Amino acid sequence: MKIVKLLILALLPVLLFGDEAAAEAAETALELDAANTAWMLVATAFVMLMTPAGLALFYGGMTRSKNMLNTIGMSVVGYILASLVWVGWGYGLAFGEDIGGFVGALDGFFLSNVKVTDIWEGGNIPVLLFAAFQMTFAGITVALASGSVIERLKFSTWILFVVLWITVVYAPIAHWVWGGGFLAEAGVLDFAGGTVVHINAGVAGLVMAYMLGKRSDKDKAIFPSSVTLTMLGAILLWFGWFGFNAGSELAADGIAASAFMVTNTAAAAAALAWMLIEYAVYKKFTLIGIASGIVAGLVAITPAAGFVDTLASVIIGLVAGLVAFFGIHGLKKALGADDSLDAFGIHGVAGIWGALATGLFANPEVNELGTGLFYGNAGQFLIQLEGVVVTMVFTAIATAIVFKIVCLITGGGRVDAQEETMGLDESTHGEKSFHLK
Repeated sequence: MKIVKLLILALLPVLLFGDEAAAEAAETALELDAANTAWMLVATAFVMLMTPAGLALFYGGMTRSKNMLNTIGMSVVGYILASLVWVGWGYGLAFGEDIGGFVGALDGFFLSNVKVTDIWEGGNIPVLLFAAFQMTFAGITVALASGSVIERLKFSTWILFVVLWITVVYAPIAHWVWGGGFLAEAGVLDFAGGTVVHINAGVAGLVMAYMLGKRSDKDKAIFPSSVTLTMLGAILLWFGWFGFNAGSELAADGIAASAFMVTNTAAAAAALAWMLIEYAVYKKFTLIGIASGIVAGLVAITPAAGFVDTLASVIIGLVAGLVAFFGIHGLKKALGADDSLDAFGIHGVAGIWGALATGLFANPEVNELGTGLFYGNAGQFLIQLEGVVVTMVFTAIATAIVFKIVCLITGGGRVDAQEETMGLDESTHGEKSFHLK
């Protein structure tokens, strides 16, 4: 009898008022969760801090002083433009109603179709808050790619590239994985952005580095302007990453707490691995190396954060430190591209490892939505591999097309030789990062 009563209550709006009333009744059934909303407001602020502060300083400190402001500016402006593109049309393309598994339907510009009262079912938070959280991911992804082309890219080219790349590359991939697209249907696990963010950004940066060519003085000794700023940037990234990963649960619950813990653990393990191998090879413990190891661990744990336990995060972190070290000190030379700040060597390589590791270590006792090879589901590893390959191929081709178009519009993507020698801080911005006299 209880089941019959429930069925009658569920069908009553349809019987009395039709489908429209039933839809309205379903909407009103969603109630705002205050705890989840409060946490996601904080998490969104954490992730926002990562780009115009954390990444800007991390990258800015690693470049030469004559290009520091330009490097920082690429991260800051990347976030500014991504914010506008996202609310303008990017969010709709990523999370709108699915079109053929490839992209979302664009239903209104600048979130005109989203009401203040609309609730996102995952976490029962405001849709506007979910859109803001995802906006911060778009901003950091394109900014990460800038690390491959600093010290020689026209700022005007970068501005136009950000707008088109978010539209053509980032938004579709976000839809594939998180917006109900074909990779989500295939079962790809990406808790917070292994494919969508890090592999995507790393491959995009590598492609642009090939197309733009090497810096004119690439073979000379190039020293970072401020290791202090780079380490400060790494710590800010580490801090913001708790919002990045734990926030991706969209709820204040046990999985978010687990994601928080494994994020910290993997970063520490990767930093330790980098320190040890660097000392074994070069007999030095460099702070640049420690900062790079921290970021490599954070990258690798990102797709797995909501699916693995703490022991697995130690393994993922240790391996991330090793493979990212190889990505910078071995693979980079083999590839032959001037990936200036190692966007592919760290984010691409560690991102690939993290995505595949999710298919190995996903533990159903942590999250019932994911079961990896070591817990009896060998197929998940193959699904993860599919996600990695599809993302890499699409990103490479689409980025090459977008970058070529942008370079044609801006009269070539590269600054002239005189500007490159002078440094982009003065030639592009008319400013210096430090006035020592």
